[in-house]
Amino acid sequence: MPKERKETMKNSFGSEDIKKLIPQRFPFLMIDRVMEASPEKVVAIKNVTASEQFFKGHFPGQPIMPGVLIIEAMAQTGIILYKQIFPNDKVLFLVSVKSRFSKPVIPGDQMVITVEPIKMMSKMGIFKAVVMIEEHKVAEAEIAFGSQDAKSA
Repeated sequence: MPKERKETMKNSFGSEDIKKLIPQRFPFLMIDRVMEASPEKVVAIKNVTASEQFFKGHFPGQPIMPGVLIIEAMAQTGIILYKQIFPNDKVLFLVSVKSRFSKPVIPGDQMVITVEPIKMMSKMGIFKAVVMIEEHKVAEAEIAFGSQDAKSA
């Protein structure tokens, strides 16, 4: 593993600690709590509420969380995973996403997002993500990303 690898920053933390690790803010902060964080795995929670702004237009009378926002929640959880290994790398950006959705996410659901590394290197990486609601898998993805430092190199 890389020399920069760092042991778990904290095993569980809330939104204020999450904001120290990722640049997103309300209304685009898509994770509410990190339940587990280590270089091998991060598990985060997103409580989906009826008051989310996107439900006003997606879809009136039958609210469904947009898939792109589910991917964003997975990506934000992936940043936390990456920061467990490379805490000093800059802001990350998506390079590619291979995703699959199996059930809609609706108000009242609690998404449990689990990400694990496939390949992590300084300045870039690939991770797999799974989103569960209760015992049902609702989405999965393989996400590749790079850091701001890699983009400018």
